[in-house]
Amino acid sequence: MLSTEDNETVTRVGAGTPMGQLLRQYWIPFLASSDVESDGQPYLVRLLGEDLVAFRDSDGRVGLVDQACPHRGAPMLFARNEEGGIRCVYHGWKFTVEGRCEEMPAEPVDSPMVKRVTIKSYPVRERNGVLWAYMGPSKEAPPLPDVEWNLVPESHSVVTFRVQECNWLQALEGEIDSAHAAILHGRKGSTISQWRQGQDLSPTFEVQQHVAGLSVAARRKDGAEHNYIRVNQFLMPFWTLVPPQKQYPELSGHAWVPIDDHHTLAIMFSYTPDQPFYEKSRKLFKEGYKGRETGHHSAGNYVTKPLTTPYRNYWSRFNRANAYDYNYETGMPGLWLEDAACQSGVAPIYDRSKEHLGTSDTGIARVRRMLLDSIRRLTQGQPAPAVDSPESFMVRAVSITIPSGGDWTEYGRDLMKAQLGKGFGYTPLRRSQY
Repeated sequence: MLSTEDNETVTRVGAGTPMGQLLRQYWIPFLASSDVESDGQPYLVRLLGEDLVAFRDSDGRVGLVDQACPHRGAPMLFARNEEGGIRCVYHGWKFTVEGRCEEMPAEPVDSPMVKRVTIKSYPVRERNGVLWAYMGPSKEAPPLPDVEWNLVPESHSVVTFRVQECNWLQALEGEIDSAHAAILHGRKGSTISQWRQGQDLSPTFEVQQHVAGLSVAARRKDGAEHNYIRVNQFLMPFWTLVPPQKQYPELSGHAWVPIDDHHTLAIMFSYTPDQPFYEKSRKLFKEGYKGRETGHHSAGNYVTKPLTTPYRNYWSRFNRANAYDYNYETGMPGLWLEDAACQSGVAPIYDRSKEHLGTSDTGIARVRRMLLDSIRRLTQGQPAPAVDSPESFMVRAVSITIPSGGDWTEYGRDLMKAQLGKGFGYTPLRRSQY
């Protein structure tokens, strides 16, 4: 459990909060490139509690600026995106992607205000169909992290976005928790019908820290002479990686990006490191499976919100208000829904001082400790973990079978190192299938 004070520290993300300051040290993925067109409609986003608009100018550059015009607070969502900048519809003040003011039509031609006024803006980079923002204090942004899913060719990956109605840390903690898989997802008729983890519902957990985060291993018995090891990865500040578990596997995970204290942008990625993504799997993720959702949100179950709603096209028809279409006999209609319903919990921010953690929560406890330690060090003037070490994010989650009692860190050492174009190095099958 956490104290009430520590719970507030790790969950609140607004400007000036300790966690907000830590998160702002890192590049943040926040939108699909396809959501903004040159000279097209600006797109309303919310990141770390700040309302911002994204737009692509006439030259194809993407800007991320304050939703409120610095003149009299008119919404920049309604601005004209034209001729190399974004123009407020109220009085015509025009701004570049860097936030510089270029025109004030209602002011004298020689007014010094034009050179003096700026709109808050954040640097944006684009890589492999995803937009990234840097909201930190440094004049020179750090390098983008080398997360493998965003480095492989787009043909090798599937990326989906959805809004989840809970605090970011609740969502993240659900994915590094390997103990729940066979229980929560083991219902008959689930998208994944046979969970390897179901052979042993009482795994032991071991955690190893590395430069960018933590490797969280769940050790399960696999007969008398072998252990089945699943290693989830936590990467600073909001990344999780999930091990593969089928004959034609892909790697997957999430960025759990805080929209505000009560909402999370869940960016799910699945990818194959050394070949184009399986079209059968791509179709499955897009359409679902026999009327059920997979780990990805299907295309047909989004609800389009008004322009004035942040992430207007990332909201799900499944939500807390309709109980995620829960049915007592059949459960939730899909994999990600089962996770989201439990992660969202009984409140957008759960009071962790009421928890009773067990040995299966070792990884969760260590992640919290790493976040709190990172905040403390940042206040002492030390850099955030791995922020200037993009290569340290090149890790993989793994699922391997090793001799009983064997050292998974040794058996998995090379397999957990990501390398572009490199395959798994093993086949994630049951031992009896080797």
